[in-house]
Amino acid sequence: MNSIQEVKQRFGIIGNSPGLERALNKALQVAGTDISVLVSGESGVGKESIPRIIHSQSHRKHNKYIAVNCGAIPEGTIDSELFGHEKGAFTGATGTRKGYFEEANGGTIFLDEVGELPLATQVRLLRVLETGEFIKVGSSQIQKTDVRIVAATNVDMMTAIQKGRFREDLYYRLNTVEIHLPALRERKDDIHLIFRKFAADFADKYHIPPVRLDEEAVNVLRNYHWPGNIRQLRNLAEQISVIEHEKAIGANTLMQYLPDSGRGGLPALYKEDKPVSETDFSNEREILYKILFDMRKDISDLKKLTGELMQNQEISDEWKDDNRSLIRRIYEEEAAVEKLNPEKELPTSYLPVYTDEEAELSERVYDAGHDIVEDEPLTLQEKELEMIRKALDRNNNKRKDAAKELGISERTLYRKIKQYNL
Repeated sequence: MNSIQEVKQRFGIIGNSPGLERALNKALQVAGTDISVLVSGESGVGKESIPRIIHSQSHRKHNKYIAVNCGAIPEGTIDSELFGHEKGAFTGATGTRKGYFEEANGGTIFLDEVGELPLATQVRLLRVLETGEFIKVGSSQIQKTDVRIVAATNVDMMTAIQKGRFREDLYYRLNTVEIHLPALRERKDDIHLIFRKFAADFADKYHIPPVRLDEEAVNVLRNYHWPGNIRQLRNLAEQISVIEHEKAIGANTLMQYLPDSGRGGLPALYKEDKPVSETDFSNEREILYKILFDMRKDISDLKKLTGELMQNQEISDEWKDDNRSLIRRIYEEEAAVEKLNPEKELPTSYLPVYTDEEAELSERVYDAGHDIVEDEPLTLQEKELEMIRKALDRNNNKRKDAAKELGISERTLYRKIKQYNL
């Protein structure tokens, strides 16, 4: 068996992070067996390298290796692709066709995005794993195959099982051994090494000098979130290599190629060139007003509170303990209004309307709330954070739609997302 270093050189794998070393070592350990392997990790981390390594180090290395992207094959034809079909099995089946499992007999088959397989196909695959048997589409004859199955997925399989999208018994048959590849952001010391390799490759491909990053640019590279992982890093290296005439790249130039969606992971050296405008402050004030307005909509609790107060005409310590959270909330709302709007410019549509008697009782509640929270900070930021999080959840994390629901600009919402590290 080859060493990890020899495997890295053969397959062009760069890096020395513990997570990567652990994954490669596990791949070499299981290569000599026939047990099925599940490769997990985010999209773009290079999962396709693991099954190639396993096949190359196994006794099957002289037989076929077939990679199948399960997510790219239409549901209506995937059984035919995997298991083959007989002539006339369906419209367009003009002849008998071998499937991947028949073609790969004696070798290895890699099922990428296995979590996308239809349930009916999962049943067929489970049978292959358990007995080595399959039936072509349109046939009644059982055929045998001897294949090593390595699967990969970037989805949470347990969640898919709970939602009924993936069979639990198939998951445990595929997951005899799991090999997890870490995300690029978890391999900070490897990122610059990989970038330099890509830069050298593209310089050779396009016959241009390779780009070089200064110290600040390297720091940006290390601290970026990399949602697209190695695939995104390769794309970045190619863009910069082709577009930039100056091959010494600084932080400002590099950040022009990094999408806004990932800038939450940038280091502190990142600064907005554009000053904050009065409009931004106005939008921020509007979201706070809306928070107060939504808190006012809890009519049932307020009615109950007012009714009990008007009956008792006093606030006892026992009543305070029973209604502590409600008293505190009202106190914070009133305090927030005073703090945010000392000039009394809050739009009247956001303010409650009290009778004189209710106003007097409200004052008592406010005083009671002061006793409860006098040693605690106001939680307006927590309420704002909760409101933003709920708006994002309701809109499937689409910032534009969430901002529209909150009544603020998308730019203001983006600043809030960065501020709260959402």
